[in-house]
Amino acid sequence: MLKDITLGQFFPGDTIAHRLDPRTKLLLVVLFIVALFQARGWVAYGTLTLVVAVCMTLSHISPRNIFKGLKPMIFIIALTGVLNIFYTSGTPILPGWIITWEGIARAIQMVLRIVLLITGTFLLTYTTSPIALTDGLELLLNPLKKLRFPVHEMTIMMSMALRFIPTLIEETDKIMSAQKARGADFETGSLMDRAKALLPVLVPLFVSAFRRADELAVAMESRCYHGGEGRTRMKQLIFQGRDYIALALGVLLLAGIIYLKKWGL
Repeated sequence: MLKDITLGQFFPGDTIAHRLDPRTKLLLVVLFIVALFQARGWVAYGTLTLVVAVCMTLSHISPRNIFKGLKPMIFIIALTGVLNIFYTSGTPILPGWIITWEGIARAIQMVLRIVLLITGTFLLTYTTSPIALTDGLELLLNPLKKLRFPVHEMTIMMSMALRFIPTLIEETDKIMSAQKARGADFETGSLMDRAKALLPVLVPLFVSAFRRADELAVAMESRCYHGGEGRTRMKQLIFQGRDYIALALGVLLLAGIIYLKKWGL
């Protein structure tokens, strides 16, 4: 299960999605999320699903990678669907049943919303390197520097967090494999027993995480890192024609979803 977590991974490529400016992709994800939460009818959800499918095709990201990333979220997705089925009033599917047609429709829409939200986020990290993502986010938040907001420090922390997610997952898997070889059992017993069985995993994992953090801090200090003041970039980000076209399409998508919401579609 741990190996299925793909958040923070970057798949190098030369597709149009990879070549887009990271600022463009960040803004497109924001527009997509707003459009997703504005969607109300089946036409709107169908349109957003088609948009995600087109983006996956353009970025050459295999659906298998997306499904692998969704595996750890299956419980939350299923729980969301079940809660909406049983707690949405309406017309019962059979006399005396608490399950309603409206509940089923609502459950499907909520599941679609979560899946599309996660998929859209995955497409951002899959097609954008952590360095480019950090630079793009910092440039977008530059106006906040006038309010003395630590933009550079915040983006660096986000970049480090994304960078070390796969590393910590790999470390956790190694520790669990070592504990299983010593006879540890993480899959049987009561919930409390399984929670106690994780203690031999969490302790060395925390020790390893703090050790890596200390080593990273020493490495940054030895390279005279003092934050964003006076810092330069090897690659300067410049908006190109494809970025303006992509942003225009994102705005049109949001406007179309709002229009469909007005008509209940």
